[in-house]
Amino acid sequence: MRADLALMSRWIPAGASVLDLGCGDGTLLHSLTLDRQVVGFGVEIKPELVTTCIERGLNVIQRDLSGGMADFADGAFDFVVMTQTLQAVSQPERLLKEMVRVGREAVITFPNFGHWRTRWALAIGGHMPTTEALPHPWYATPNVRLCTVRDFEDLCTVQRVRILERVMVDQRHRSNRLMQAMPNLLGEIAVYRVAAR
Repeated sequence: MRADLALMSRWIPAGASVLDLGCGDGTLLHSLTLDRQVVGFGVEIKPELVTTCIERGLNVIQRDLSGGMADFADGAFDFVVMTQTLQAVSQPERLLKEMVRVGREAVITFPNFGHWRTRWALAIGGHMPTTEALPHPWYATPNVRLCTVRDFEDLCTVQRVRILERVMVDQRHRSNRLMQAMPNLLGEIAVYRVAAR
């Protein structure tokens, strides 16, 4: 399992109920089901990935997250998780608010557009960056709402979302003290655990 997914799974206790938004091929949900005996449910937009999840025996529905989560009741899950998807939805502020409504806690990861390599590419190259964390050219990227660590934390303040824990990692999902001390400059991928205030 990717290191960021392994980090997220440490925050989720055995037997918890989990909603995985943008669950992809179900790697995280499958691992949590086997290792932590969670009661899991996934949401994915791509039909071929929905099929993969079903083949793994996972509960999953095909849905575009831009439509919101009105079908899910308040507090329906212990955890709502979303990995590398927040920046790919059209209304991230709405989705963040919905995540903490539907889940007791939410765990979110996204690429940090404030990382020094990204800044360098913009300042020196004068063009939208392509990095390991942001590998697509601007015209072919699935990312529609790029943000920095500071931007996300400002959004949490506006949406009255409490940040419980933050870990910064690099593209290889390693971390160090300097990265934690200067997250907006040195962290490539942000991993947050949040809840409603």
